Amino acid sequence: MKMRLWGTLVFLFFTWVCAGAQRKNSYQANPLPDKWTYDDVMFQQTLPVDDNWWRVFEDATLDSLISVAIKQNPDVMMAMNRIDMAKSSMRMARGAFFPSLSLNAGWSRQKTSGYISDLQPEAYNGYYSGTADMQWQIDVFGSLRDKFRAQKENYIVSKEDYNATMVSLCAQVATAYFYYLEQQQLLQVLQRNAASQDVVVKITEVRYNTGLASKLDVAQAKSVYYSTLASIPATEAAVAQYRNTIAVLLGLYPEDLENSLTTLRPLPNYVEPVGVGMPAQLLLRRPDVRAAEHQVNAQAALLGVAKKEWFPTFFLNGTFGYSSHDLKNMGKRAGMVWSIAPSMSWTIFNGGQRLYNVKMQRAQLDETINQFNNTVLTAVQEVDNAMGNYKSSIRQISACQQMVNQGRDAFRLSLDLYKQGLSEFQNVLDAQRSLLSYENALVQAKGVSLIYLVQMYQSLGGGWNYNATVDKSRK
Repeated sequence: MKMRLWGTLVFLFFTWVCAGAQRKNSYQANPLPDKWTYDDVMFQQTLPVDDNWWRVFEDATLDSLISVAIKQNPDVMMAMNRIDMAKSSMRMARGAFFPSLSLNAGWSRQKTSGYISDLQPEAYNGYYSGTADMQWQIDVFGSLRDKFRAQKENYIVSKEDYNATMVSLCAQVATAYFYYLEQQQLLQVLQRNAASQDVVVKITEVRYNTGLASKLDVAQAKSVYYSTLASIPATEAAVAQYRNTIAVLLGLYPEDLENSLTTLRPLPNYVEPVGVGMPAQLLLRRPDVRAAEHQVNAQAALLGVAKKEWFPTFFLNGTFGYSSHDLKNMGKRAGMVWSIAPSMSWTIFNGGQRLYNVKMQRAQLDETINQFNNTVLTAVQEVDNAMGNYKSSIRQISACQQMVNQGRDAFRLSLDLYKQGLSEFQNVLDAQRSLLSYENALVQAKGVSLIYLVQMYQSLGGGWNYNATVDKSRK
């Protein structure tokens, strides 16, 4: 009667565990908006370019810099190493599906003590043995499959991390390059204005020598001129700084790149409608969103592993070989030894460790779900911000261009009136300072607009795909 009662209790406990472990895990992502905040002719609802988005700038130097960076950047190399490690972990988990085999061979000699046996002490001849042992864990409840699925999802996450690294790297190279070109343009503005201001200094000196102007005009003209000259060294240092930044991103030393970026180049003029697609398409493009989704799947698999620790574990052990006192008899049928030993291991109580492990894994799953939702929200925010910034920068460029045009007219007219003695020199000074400020603002507005465009392509995922680009030999 007692045995039947214990059997019933064990059966009910086992049924409860099975029911709890087989419960499905699901997660709900935050719904995405139907369209972007900025919906106008500047942004098309078509998908952006899949790869090589930087080619829209039609800059051969930028193309070559990114080509070198994706081959030599240390972060890319580390991302590839993490892929290799994740792939090895996945294959290790897959290896648990198969039985483990081991070979054992040896020779032994022993003597029995006459004080612990009724038999006369006797020295036995040595014997030889050779066996093949097998142990196989039978995955009845799918625990090994869940472990493999978790490692497989982690492997996919490592590939998405590689994609994210590549997208970020290309954006960083393009950003540093455009900042470099911007500083070059600012240097040209300073040099051009310094040359113009030097001409004004000579004009004031001629007028002073002929008695048509005071010494104050000459001093004020020189102060503006030398103020502009004083700004040149800092701008030259900024040019060198961004060149060094590009070199590091390319995995090179600065001197290796010094000769490649000496030619003055204008900032690319790229003002065209940009394809941004629909918000829902971000889930298919952004590596961080895809990685967050696979992290949820991996954690769900680990929760399944934790639940199945309540189940018994089944093993199949076996041995086959030969044993003989004489080496020449090894391999004969009479010397054959073998055994088959199915076994089961079931932990009934371990102080609640399994229970709290399930709770911990479920809490970690909730955390990864929240991280996924936060990643999606951040993705939409980044695209909206980039679109708004780029749209505003285009309007700013237009206003700055008009500002420069008027500033040049004001400087030309004020200088003509001054030379004719019809205007004070203060008007020329104000026009000089304003023109320099306006031209700097125009260059910076163009540079910032390009940076915002790069940020937009980066926020859209960049279109990088590990499976389509990685060297086949590394798969």
